[in-house]
Amino acid sequence: MKNSILKLPLIILFLFFGSERLSAQVQVHTDMRTKYWNLIGLRYEKQVKPLEWKVFFPTELKALNNKVIELPGYIIPTKVGNKFSEFMLSVVPIESCPFCGSGDIPSMVEVKMSNPIIYTSKPIKLRGKIIVNDSGDKRSEFFLLDAVQL
Repeated sequence: MKNSILKLPLIILFLFFGSERLSAQVQVHTDMRTKYWNLIGLRYEKQVKPLEWKVFFPTELKALNNKVIELPGYIIPTKVGNKFSEFMLSVVPIESCPFCGSGDIPSMVEVKMSNPIIYTSKPIKLRGKIIVNDSGDKRSEFFLLDAVQL
């Protein structure tokens, strides 16, 4: 009986702190990878000189240039607000911190909407003209222009 009374506070503490830990788990997001995201992911960097890297786009990725495609993903705002006409689109939601954690930064596309849309943390689907920026400048490598939400 005495052992049971001593164990009760430990069990209560375990349940309290154990349930708190479970509620803090990161929610699993919807997988947004499609054939277009997989092609975008084929881009790679290669060292061309000491301390100089260049981005390379395989032929099948370059073939997408100037084509109208549909692309699902999550809004990653680049400015403060709740309505956006320009933002980044990612396969990973901002709540999962696309710049944190292990592995590489996921592929992202810079979006320019025809009309502004309201921010949501839920997945969206867009249609627009994809531009593969192989100029070597410091802008985004992929743009989705004149995009509309589906």
